Amino acid sequence: MKIVLILQILSLFAQADEYIVVTHSKIKNLTKNQLKALYLKKLSFIDNIKIIPLNLEANNKIRKSFNKHILQMTPSHLKRYWMTQHYLGHRPPHSMTSQESIKLFVKKVDGAIGYINAVNLDDTIHVIYRWKD
Repeated sequence: MKIVLILQILSLFAQADEYIVVTHSKIKNLTKNQLKALYLKKLSFIDNIKIIPLNLEANNKIRKSFNKHILQMTPSHLKRYWMTQHYLGHRPPHSMTSQESIKLFVKKVDGAIGYINAVNLDDTIHVIYRWKD
């Protein structure tokens, strides 16, 4: 019994720094390059589905990891990028206050995607990309 409990706890720690991009739509797995293009608003559709990318707030640990590993941009580089895009009429993805709010939005809006910690995955959404910090 103790061994099972220890293995469950270790499993949680192993997943603690694993993050996922989730959706409720019929979107299949995405590549890192597709995600980057979607979040930088260079791509808007996947399989004829309008994609609505969601961010967490700027100071969130998961967003920092996403920016580093997926977008491969520093905060200052991203800020300059969106300042330039603003003048072209483009806006950055919507920011949500929590992983729970991302899950709720993704469940209700077709084409919405967002990133959360893997430990928060449930059977109402599915994973389209994974990365570890």
